[in-house]
Amino acid sequence: MAAPSRTASNFSFSSGSRPVVRRYGLDMAARVVVLASGSGSNLQALLDADLPVVAVVSNRPAAFALQRASQAGIATVVCEPAGDDRVAYDARLADTVAEHRPDIVVLAGWMRMLSMAFLSRFDTVVNLHPALPGELPGIHAIERAWAERPQRTHSGVMVHLVPDEQMDAGPVLATAEVPMLDDDTFDTFAARVHLTEHHLLVATVRDLIAQLPARPAFSREDQPA
Repeated sequence: MAAPSRTASNFSFSSGSRPVVRRYGLDMAARVVVLASGSGSNLQALLDADLPVVAVVSNRPAAFALQRASQAGIATVVCEPAGDDRVAYDARLADTVAEHRPDIVVLAGWMRMLSMAFLSRFDTVVNLHPALPGELPGIHAIERAWAERPQRTHSGVMVHLVPDEQMDAGPVLATAEVPMLDDDTFDTFAARVHLTEHHLLVATVRDLIAQLPARPAFSREDQPA
């Protein structure tokens, strides 16, 4: 097998389960709502690719993702737990997201497990996780992968559907392997994982949107007031 490239990873797209994308009428452009809890670097990759993000929702008022969205002229919503139990919060979150009529909901650094009170409301919920399928579910996946050196020689990134409450599991849409190079530090390895995340998420969301029937060009003016 050829040595993996330092600057690029091979993306692998599943030809298995294809998501059913909810449509709200052929006269509407595709609509993507992003849920983010943190800095929003993966959100920024979607924005830089001019993908049809119509709203960004966060559970944290200080999340920098909200600033990124505002600077791009995209609707932002803060939906804090406010003492709700998990199911009640997820139902309220679902109501908030549904107001923006998404075809696709993208979890990009969303740091809460979603219950069926949310997931049952949307046909296509997509999650990005910095590990390969079946490996390192949960938080700090990059750090945990690095800690397994030298037995571990690579990690990766996956994008998958979220049909139920399993953690970082679900039908896989795309994967990319990220090697651990001999001269890597944790910072260089982590930077390459994050860059791979950006490329893979953009490519996967584009792939999902391409499955929609032809529609008029997306306009930010399609956002609800």
